[in-house]
Amino acid sequence: MHKLSQDILNAKRSALAQAITLVESTLESHQQEAQGILQDLLPHSGNSLRIGITGVPGVGKSTFIEALGKHLTAQGKKVAVLAIDPSSEKSGGSILGDKTRMNKLSVDDLAFIRPSPTAGSLGGVARKTRESILLCEAAGYEVILIETVGVGQSETAVHSMVDIFLLLMLAGAGDELQGIKRGIMEMVDVLLINKADGDNLLPAKKAQTQYKTALHLFPPTDSGWIPQVGICSSLEKSGIETAWKTLNDYQKWTTDRGYFHSKRQEQNRYWLHHMIKERLESDFYHQHQSTIKQLEEEVSQGKWTPSQALDQLFK
Repeated sequence: MHKLSQDILNAKRSALAQAITLVESTLESHQQEAQGILQDLLPHSGNSLRIGITGVPGVGKSTFIEALGKHLTAQGKKVAVLAIDPSSEKSGGSILGDKTRMNKLSVDDLAFIRPSPTAGSLGGVARKTRESILLCEAAGYEVILIETVGVGQSETAVHSMVDIFLLLMLAGAGDELQGIKRGIMEMVDVLLINKADGDNLLPAKKAQTQYKTALHLFPPTDSGWIPQVGICSSLEKSGIETAWKTLNDYQKWTTDRGYFHSKRQEQNRYWLHHMIKERLESDFYHQHQSTIKQLEEEVSQGKWTPSQALDQLFK
């Protein structure tokens, strides 16, 4: 067994951080080492509740994650926070680079916060995050919170690696609903209206009713679970305990019906196929680099249509 694997099983945070760095590295030697560690730790993973958290910009995701995280560590639970931030590819740095947004949680001995991996496509970032989940589980973290930074495809990626998908919203339901893609609403297991405090409390309760009605218009979920709508204030720490109870209810409901386990199996199959496609694409481009470059030139000059160029490539 790799020394890092042993240290992770002994809950050494520095070893966990090192192993995640290996997982995120693009160097082949690091990748091989990372896969060896994952192989060691695979039998010790899978014992956490994986929660995906998304929401519109300005909804207060970080404050909510910190409030929920602190609520859980107060009960003696170990919590890991990971992030998927595909936008960091363009900016060359992760939005989550500083832990200052969760300053109380980041100094909590029972919490581990890791910024998003910054290199590569969304698929690559997601794969690294998924492998980081397994490492955190082996280190004994019981609840893994995965935050999406940015909107769009990242929600789908997160949904494919978590047990529960939680959407944070603000009051003003009618307008807000317009901005949320139907696809995202269909993934939701729990919807929470954040910032339900002060003058916002009544609008939040009104929004709660509107969202409940709206969610009933969507087809039933695969698990049979009816998405729950709650309100909370991360600032005042109100509604956090109720939110945690709802997340636990979901876990019990899906576990009792065998859905929890079958969904994880389905996710493993999905990731296998996803990675096969990624590898095939990467290998193909690598092997046919010069031919593709030449065809690109010819397509640009109007010698071939893209379809004809494709036929040339596969002749």
